[in-house]
Amino acid sequence: MDDLHGADHRTPISVTDWARLSVSYCQYEVSTVPGVSGVEIYTLGDNLLHVGGSSQFTGFCGIHTGWIEARVRVLPGPPTEVDVDWDAISEATLWSPSGRLSVTGLMGGTAAALTDVAVPRGLIRVRVHARDRLHETVRTDDDPPERHELHIWAVSEETPWRTVLADPGGRDWEQKPAKAAEWAMLSLVPRPSGRPAILPPLPPDPYEDDSGLSRVAVIRHRPAPVEVSMGVLPVGDLEVRLERVDGETLGWSWATADEPIFPDPLATLPDDESSTVRLTSGPDGFTLRHEGMLGRHAFALGLIWDHLLDTAGSYPWLETLRKQAAEATALAEKSRRLRAERDAERWGGTPPSDRVRGLLSQAQSLARIDRPLLDRIDALPAVRQRKAACWAARRAMRVAGLEQIGWIAGALAAAEANRPLPRSFTEQSGSAAFHRLLSDPEVPHTTVPLRLGPRAFGPRGVTEMLQQAVAFPALIALAHDSPLVAAIDAVYNAAIAHGDDRDRFLVDAHTALR
Repeated sequence: MDDLHGADHRTPISVTDWARLSVSYCQYEVSTVPGVSGVEIYTLGDNLLHVGGSSQFTGFCGIHTGWIEARVRVLPGPPTEVDVDWDAISEATLWSPSGRLSVTGLMGGTAAALTDVAVPRGLIRVRVHARDRLHETVRTDDDPPERHELHIWAVSEETPWRTVLADPGGRDWEQKPAKAAEWAMLSLVPRPSGRPAILPPLPPDPYEDDSGLSRVAVIRHRPAPVEVSMGVLPVGDLEVRLERVDGETLGWSWATADEPIFPDPLATLPDDESSTVRLTSGPDGFTLRHEGMLGRHAFALGLIWDHLLDTAGSYPWLETLRKQAAEATALAEKSRRLRAERDAERWGGTPPSDRVRGLLSQAQSLARIDRPLLDRIDALPAVRQRKAACWAARRAMRVAGLEQIGWIAGALAAAEANRPLPRSFTEQSGSAAFHRLLSDPEVPHTTVPLRLGPRAFGPRGVTEMLQQAVAFPALIALAHDSPLVAAIDAVYNAAIAHGDDRDRFLVDAHTALR
């Protein structure tokens, strides 16, 4: 390795103190955005470092469970040399939107000096150095402590992870680029959150704030020329369009697919702006530069290009998307059936028109006792609906013995003459008129059975109600501006006011509303 010349003595921007860090299962995590999910461990990496996502990777220790020492050095630029005094060195690129980086043990071990370390915002390169990685079963008191040192500097291009100095005793890990590409593409087109819409939106994560950061590039190199296919990359509900601009340049843009596969297709694109892919060949091989992408997408797009350059025409994410779409379709169909069953129960059959379903009224209650009557009212012209409301209100007042009460008779006559009702009927849902009803000594007091079904008021589902209180809302309903609401509410309340004679009233209503 021709760059192994000795220690890099470039003056760092900052250096943390050596800190003791508790590690477990021979692992610690390096992250710039805490808590994000990423590609599974053991997918891509070596004996020291396994990449985990755009903002995290896992470091490997010799100690299974115990303490290591670690520190972070932030450099003004890439190291000019490699320090061969370390046993192993590996590096990877991370996306650091907030300019903070933390090193934590796998099971949550922390050290103040290694938490929220100030690093450059944007893309950063992290080079991990390790020495004295001994398992506790072979470690003695005379052995020096295991140490890990991270060197960090700003970059504008995402390049693959790499082994800088291999540990002679390290194992060779199987690389899984197809699995990594699958995760990468799925991370770019996540399904909408299942968070209930009634809940307030979650506050933005300050660690993910990438405002003001420039777009970046992904660089991939191959020793021999590689063919890049033109056309469309299928991504379920979306697609990537690769269109040739000239002999060495392609345009990359996201678009919605002509034939989406999910029942509720994605409509939001990962990136509304197109980007540029440049292909060049030279004596040292083939280079792909994907320029102008969002920094948070660079890692994922790098993994996708790694797969496409080596396995043209293979889209490992499609099978997973199709499986997810099939599950979503089955769930949507199940939900549709359940909604249809609930609607049938609520509405006594097929749901009525959208107009009726959107009303704030007694429409559902009327549908459950006489669904055809609700449809008949809905089909009437507005003038007939207003007359139907007045007819039902008078029947309700008559059966409850209220038709001859002076102030009630006057309000009913005003409505029938298409004049405004008194303010006591129109303000605050008629509460003043209702209170007057209950306190008027001339108002009779009779009861009727109210049958609400077996789920209410005990196993028989029957209770006695003051007939006048049940009937009076039919008159208050005439204050509604909507003739349809007035008719539905007046007819329903009149039916309930008839008690055990409800069915006879409903027959009369069908006759009157023909």
